[in-house]
Amino acid sequence: MITFAQIIDMFLSTARDVIPITVIIFGFQFAVLRQSVTNLAKVCAGFVCVLVGLSLFLLGLELALFPLGETMAQQLTASEFLHQFSLTDSIKLTWVDYYWVYLFAFCIGFSTTVAEPSLIAVAIKANQVSGGSISVNGLRFAVALGVAVGISLGSYRIVVGDPIHYYIIFGYIVVIIQTYYAPKMIVPLAYDSGGVTTSTVTVPLVAALGLGLASTVPGRNPLIDGFGLIAFASLFPMISVLGYAQITQRINKETS
Repeated sequence: MITFAQIIDMFLSTARDVIPITVIIFGFQFAVLRQSVTNLAKVCAGFVCVLVGLSLFLLGLELALFPLGETMAQQLTASEFLHQFSLTDSIKLTWVDYYWVYLFAFCIGFSTTVAEPSLIAVAIKANQVSGGSISVNGLRFAVALGVAVGISLGSYRIVVGDPIHYYIIFGYIVVIIQTYYAPKMIVPLAYDSGGVTTSTVTVPLVAALGLGLASTVPGRNPLIDGFGLIAFASLFPMISVLGYAQITQRINKETS
């Protein structure tokens, strides 16, 4: 049960994080720019809504999404479950037997990214400044697909125990090559898309999945192998958005 004390503690914690931002914004507005705030009442009401909404959101993540993600990871990697749906007759589990984990990682990566508030905000702004040439849903789904593939590949890495730096180095080599051939207007947006995925919705579930997976797979260290999924969630959206732009550019050339 959620107690009133938990709500108050989360509200105070959120206020401590938001108040410095508020002080900086109003401080520059009054002390540096020396201008009044337009619609001050609405702005103050908006800050209150941010405090209340963010507090309840973070409380929900802490009490629901994070434990749920960790529980799902532990259940999907339980040896009894894996042997029940094993694709091989071998007593020892192989990376193929973890296919439910890869599917879950793909689905959870896609769904959490589509619901990410920061990505929605970036997609709306990109649509506005591009005059509608960048689709809101097109960008959201391209980023979500990249996160889904990245987290699935990161889960595979944890299962097989490969060093993470090989994947990251190869991924950034692909990004550098794509940057050279992709439309110039999409490159900065693609790089930003990798950052907005590591926000309030995606991180708790992805971190819980990685830690739960590393804790259950034999021979894996949660500290060494459990972390790193967020890096995949940041890298692969850049690849998918750049690829989406390249495909769109080629289609437009062929139809014109």
